[in-house]
Amino acid sequence: MKVYVGNLPFTVDDEKLRELFSKFGDVEEATIIKDKYSGRSKGFGFVTFQDDAAAKKAIEEMNEKEVEGRALKVNEARPMEERPPRRDFGGRGGGREGGRSFGGPRRRF
Repeated sequence: MKVYVGNLPFTVDDEKLRELFSKFGDVEEATIIKDKYSGRSKGFGFVTFQDDAAAKKAIEEMNEKEVEGRALKVNEARPMEERPPRRDFGGRGGGREGGRSFGGPRRRF
């Protein structure tokens, strides 16, 4: 069973996350989700247990538990929801293309 762990301090890494949850049972994987550009923690992660009973016990005992001054949010992980595709501005403003938001193309006199 996979468990979601939110409101994590930014100082917690994969190893610390594994350490926090290993007392409840065998942890297959412990992963902090990081920003793909900066590499900095996004403040949440996932822990995968071999045993569902261990995962449920971890949820019971760790939800709202304070770690480094932050109350953790721990619950069963849900599948990621479908998101609508990103809008393509086609070079007409927004995004990295820039563009003018008024009056169309610049005129030269």
